[in-house]
Amino acid sequence: MNKQSNTYTIVYASVMVILVAAVLAVSSLSLKDKQTRNIEIDKMKQILSSVHIAATADDAQTLYKKYIVDSFVLDDRGGHVDGVDAFAVDVAVQVKLPADRRQLPVFVCRLDNGQQKYIVPMYGAGLWGPIWGYLAVDADGNTVYGAYFAHQGETPGLGAEIETEAFSGQFVGKHLFIAGDFKSVAVEKKGQKPLDGAEYVDAISGGTITSKGVQAMLLNSLEPYRQFFKSLQ
Repeated sequence: MNKQSNTYTIVYASVMVILVAAVLAVSSLSLKDKQTRNIEIDKMKQILSSVHIAATADDAQTLYKKYIVDSFVLDDRGGHVDGVDAFAVDVAVQVKLPADRRQLPVFVCRLDNGQQKYIVPMYGAGLWGPIWGYLAVDADGNTVYGAYFAHQGETPGLGAEIETEAFSGQFVGKHLFIAGDFKSVAVEKKGQKPLDGAEYVDAISGGTITSKGVQAMLLNSLEPYRQFFKSLQ
């Protein structure tokens, strides 16, 4: 075949495209299991962080198995949903559904002192992209034991500060119910208080939209658990 012809060029290019596609496909398949495992390990680390347990990629699975003693999925009436793996529930999809159609995962943690905590996932929107986290609640179904927040692309030094202990630590000891009414936890500009009497934390200075995103995420993600939290009380 004449290497200077158009036919040769087209055949050569086609063969190269097929070869590269094949190599990429094989690489993707061979790495898929490892990528999935890394995602699962990172999720375990985040769940453990909400109960103040620091884990690494090396010990996350061991610590998760030690401290997370149970998990289940609820409906918005507090009833158990059978046949659904709590760890596999895609919360990003669920929060977009009406509350009465959601699958609500709960992870049960038992600490070394025997105390039991209930961890629930959260998902919402910040300024530049999704934000998410986990909230750990005491066995009274009301008092926040710990919180973990993360983001995809919030501004460093501003909205990205939701990842810090300085922000998440404010939630410890806050209450979801006030005088029996579910209020969630508000995120307010320093010096301001919510009008509905909810307990609150200080917003991120200069990160107003991200802070309001956290507040909206808390309310939207936690409100469907209202009946479950009440049942603990």
